[in-house]
Amino acid sequence: MKKIHLVLIAIIAIIFIFLAATINSPVIVVAEDAEEDASIDMAASFSLRGFEWVYPGSSFDEYGQTLHNVHMDYPENPYAGIKHIMEYTYHTSPFLIVSVNNDAAQAIFGGNIVGDIRSNDGYFGYAGNDKVQGSMSRGDAMSVAMIQNGVNVPMIPIQILLGNIRFIPV
Repeated sequence: MKKIHLVLIAIIAIIFIFLAATINSPVIVVAEDAEEDASIDMAASFSLRGFEWVYPGSSFDEYGQTLHNVHMDYPENPYAGIKHIMEYTYHTSPFLIVSVNNDAAQAIFGGNIVGDIRSNDGYFGYAGNDKVQGSMSRGDAMSVAMIQNGVNVPMIPIQILLGNIRFIPV
């Protein structure tokens, strides 16, 4: 019984430390599309200050290289490139990047999640650009698709074990 208490205390401490770390340094979640040369199709920033969708086409470095093309523009270390772009565009320095590939997204949100996001993006007229005042964004298209499909929470640890969700400290 005492071992269980120690394990629970350790888990709570890890969660607390993780959340405390996000006060000044967010976690960036990126959706990497293996079908498009591992491009970044969508990203989100998570911290204690909140959750914010990040549109890869509007996130860039001082040379105009975008988050969407980070694997082509930073082939030797794309995750350092993600950190640099987030620092340049949003003036925040992530400490952790969580990479989610298509297989993980489909296992967690359903087999049609990528198609649903694209159809919401096109059919419902989401602008795909979070900078356009008064318009819907691709983040809105993703939120709608995720809500419609629901979340299969038990698949999250399975996808982590399969390597479809990766944690990259930066």
